[in-house]
Amino acid sequence: MKFKKDAIKIIEILKKYYPDATCSLDFTTPFEILVSVMLSAQCTDERVNKTTPELFKKYNTPETVAKADIREIENIVHPCGFYKNKAKNMIACSKMLIEKFNGIVPDNMEDLQSLPGVGRKSANVIMLEAFHNPQGIAVDTHAKRISNKIGFSKEVDPEKIEQDLLKVFPKEYYYDVNHLLVWHGRKTCNARKPNCKECPVNEYCDEYNKKNRHLNIPVLFILYVFGFYYFKSL
Repeated sequence: MKFKKDAIKIIEILKKYYPDATCSLDFTTPFEILVSVMLSAQCTDERVNKTTPELFKKYNTPETVAKADIREIENIVHPCGFYKNKAKNMIACSKMLIEKFNGIVPDNMEDLQSLPGVGRKSANVIMLEAFHNPQGIAVDTHAKRISNKIGFSKEVDPEKIEQDLLKVFPKEYYYDVNHLLVWHGRKTCNARKPNCKECPVNEYCDEYNKKNRHLNIPVLFILYVFGFYYFKSL
């Protein structure tokens, strides 16, 4: 696992490389980001942003969603995948918000995770984006991949990866880490074709350095053999 000073250096470099890194989901209220995060499970933010304008025209409060016909919600969110489960969670979550929280999205991790369809990753995003009070680091597919490649964590489970990240990043860096790992995963360290040569933090990346060491072995061997016979011929 990375030392804290290296982890912070990596984030400082990424901050300069991605100065506009921020949340890519479109929302205007805590309830809208809650719904958007629900829809983003196994779905791209781009697709969610194409779906929510129609959804939020009619259903943008817990009260309107709680009274909605589930079939209509299903039809609207269908493009986001797993639409039946997402529609069910949206309605159940809205009813709980009304019954337990006076229709207000709670601003703490414990209450957020008590809502249907909201796990720790989603709660982290809501705390960050809706309340500007990050309590942890949301580990999505990008954050997971980057953390493993760079060497922040060797774990596979997102919650265990988050715990490793929290060991090396002070709380004042939570805001940046949440956004930068996602942006780096989308724009440079792509899952299918990572652009390692252009990566601004490749010198700190365990996987990149490991590959380079393996590539350098044949070169060093050739240079050794060439040097041996060259000096032998003198």
